[in-house]
Amino acid sequence: MNSDQRAAFITRRQFVTSSAAVLAASGFARDARANEYLVERPQQSGRGPFRVIIDTDPGVDDALALLLAMRSPELKIEAITPVAGNVPLELTLPNALRMVEIAGRADIPVAVGAKAPLMRRLVTAAYAHGENGLGGAVFPEPKIHPVNQPAAELIRQIVRKFPGEVTLLTIGPLTNIATALNLDPELAGMVRAIVMMGGSLSGGNITPAAEFNIYVDPEAARIVFQSGIPITMVGLDVTRKTSLTEEHQRQLQAGQNPVSQAAATIARNALQHNRERGFVVGPNMHDSLAVAGFIDPSLLKLKEYYIDVETTGELTAGETLGYSPDAGDLRRRPGMEKDAAATNMPIRGSAPTLASTRTSPVVRDKFVPNASVAVNVDSARFFELLIGRLSGKQ
Repeated sequence: MNSDQRAAFITRRQFVTSSAAVLAASGFARDARANEYLVERPQQSGRGPFRVIIDTDPGVDDALALLLAMRSPELKIEAITPVAGNVPLELTLPNALRMVEIAGRADIPVAVGAKAPLMRRLVTAAYAHGENGLGGAVFPEPKIHPVNQPAAELIRQIVRKFPGEVTLLTIGPLTNIATALNLDPELAGMVRAIVMMGGSLSGGNITPAAEFNIYVDPEAARIVFQSGIPITMVGLDVTRKTSLTEEHQRQLQAGQNPVSQAAATIARNALQHNRERGFVVGPNMHDSLAVAGFIDPSLLKLKEYYIDVETTGELTAGETLGYSPDAGDLRRRPGMEKDAAATNMPIRGSAPTLASTRTSPVVRDKFVPNASVAVNVDSARFFELLIGRLSGKQ
């Protein structure tokens, strides 16, 4: 296969044709696992190692997240699977290879992922990450090469090799993951968990409604959220509290190792990029927080939600909707949440139009959570972990 064939391992028509079957099959897995979606995760730094695949679209914060992961003994990284997102695949792929080289981790396979969303044209975020994805920081061309398998196939192979052991750390659009689930309808039941950077319950960052990773490929995100895989969603509700500062950059610059120096260069350029464009704060470390939250879950406060993704809204496509019996105007008094949720909280779709004879679609007849959503973060401790690992102090 050439690179274009690998990136488009299945066609979009094939995906649409078969994805209904995937969702139908995943419904059984979702119901069977509804009470066990809070799968054991590392409870503190120092445990593991845990098998992970990192799906990513480097990206400034992706690059630092990759370096953090590769400097963390808690993680056994089985593969890195770049995807188009912050910048096109032609840049995310070599950026990922560069980070692997800088970290001295050529043992980690890197596979070519999707170059476009499942059903949409690619929207990138060069306005935030610079034209090369790294805030304008320039590194040599990578000497290592990706493996022959397409990303979705490599994900499938690794998960099947280690059923129940692999956590997917997804810090980009979810195209590769949805494609893997489409290729293998049994795969969802074999994935240990997903920890994703994506989504928001408090407004978006590319539209007022949508967070970027979900916005880029909302159809893929919906498949993932409805797959039955245990999900931890680390979204804008917490990542907005992780702004990189000049002091962080100086601490990285003081580190005497290639990873710290590369991270400092990326940070310096990203900070300058933000200043030139008038942003009030430095770049947020969205993706690094998702990785750090898996390494040390005590950094995050989590709350159970049923999450679904808007895919048809003209102005709201990519919005993540969170349903909960004890949040917002639907909240119940303490002690009543479970009873009320079981009987009085169907998950509804939009009201029917005058031209339609159907009633409002009920997605679920009762509240059953499908995700743990991060609602608060210890930002100081997060940066202690991030800067400490990258600078070599931890």
